[in-house]
Amino acid sequence: MNLDKYIVILGAGESGAGSAVLAQTKGFDVFVSDFGKIADKYKNLLNEHNIDWEENKHTEEKILSAKEVIKSPGIPDTAPIVKKLAEQNTPVISEIEFAGRYTNAKTICITGSNGKTTTTLLMYHMFKKAGLNIGLAGNVGKSFALQVAKENFDYYVIELSSFQLDGMFEFKADIAIILNITPDHLDRYNYKFQNYTDSKFRILQNQTEEDIFIYCADDKVIRENIPNHKIKAQLMPFSAKYVIQNGAYALNNEIKININSNNYITMSIFDLSLEGTHNTYNSMAAAITGSVLDLRKDTIRESLKDFKGVEHRLEPVLKIHGMQFINDSKATNVNSTWFALETVQKDIIWVVGGVDKGNDYSELVELVRNKVKAIVCLGEDVKKIHAAFEGIVNDIIDTKTMKEAVKTAYYLGSKDDNILLSPACASFDLFDNYEQRGRQFKLAVRSL
Repeated sequence: MNLDKYIVILGAGESGAGSAVLAQTKGFDVFVSDFGKIADKYKNLLNEHNIDWEENKHTEEKILSAKEVIKSPGIPDTAPIVKKLAEQNTPVISEIEFAGRYTNAKTICITGSNGKTTTTLLMYHMFKKAGLNIGLAGNVGKSFALQVAKENFDYYVIELSSFQLDGMFEFKADIAIILNITPDHLDRYNYKFQNYTDSKFRILQNQTEEDIFIYCADDKVIRENIPNHKIKAQLMPFSAKYVIQNGAYALNNEIKININSNNYITMSIFDLSLEGTHNTYNSMAAAITGSVLDLRKDTIRESLKDFKGVEHRLEPVLKIHGMQFINDSKATNVNSTWFALETVQKDIIWVVGGVDKGNDYSELVELVRNKVKAIVCLGEDVKKIHAAFEGIVNDIIDTKTMKEAVKTAYYLGSKDDNILLSPACASFDLFDNYEQRGRQFKLAVRSL
């Protein structure tokens, strides 16, 4: 074996399996190691390409002899095998970093604590409608690496989590977008918000004067951190509070997109397919991007009007006896739930709970006081929810299963109420992921 061409992939999910295929096509000797069980579809992909793999263990001898390691974003830097790689100065990178070496396609990269998936899919919808040859990758869609290996796209729209950004060093976003920054995943950042914030700003690394940085000017954290970074890219902010000269703004129920004074678009916010202030921000970010890429104004407008939204994000499920059930399982942090509570009309029966990531519920108190009539807690540890809202909401009831939570919410509700699953927490105590949690919610609703 030529050790200079020996590469190890840690984690055999979507990103890991895709990275393995790309590495093999580029002439590397590849070994894939997953400490858990590998899904059959990824085993089949690896076998189809004759790639060596293992599951339910890490063979250190094989891993520690790699020249470079590609790590799944779900594996923390505190994992024993990752710490050993760091101790011997073996480079550990992300799938995005690796795949970026092998494509000249333009990259439109989106990060933020909330709204990433909605904005990414809205942009993809817009670009497809415009006829661009574009791939969808990152935290949503297919593996970026697998697409680089097998497709020939001119553009990629890529959703990036902070975990993916942490493993990116030379990669450059042609258009970088930060939607917002609020506390999330602090358990992975030594419970220091600045560490998490710095991770988000990594999306700007390596940008030049030719590149674009789109951001929310109303987000205090973004605003305060911009001076701390030597940003070479052209700045294009968006706001729902101020008139913006080169970017977008929403005032008096209209959004206006103005790029370099020559691409003026005006729309009523009531024409947007996505409701709520947070979605107005998402729509403006997408519209600026479309304008920068010189898409037709009509295409941008039509895309903002007819986009269907994202599963598990403020997704209407059913109306039963006048009660509207809403699936917002993708709300895995407090700020995301704030947007849900702000958007949904009262009266709300709120289903909340899961794995707490260092949540501070205080920012929800006023919304809960004004709009929530009962709380249904779902999860193993709900003490903080009780502590935050007892005395504000009369009925706070604990449940252990989704079926029990939905039935309890149903019995607490009455005609014209909204029963909202918006957990503000990760799902891993009772579910594999937020998608499974959302599907179980919908199944339980349909079983009433």
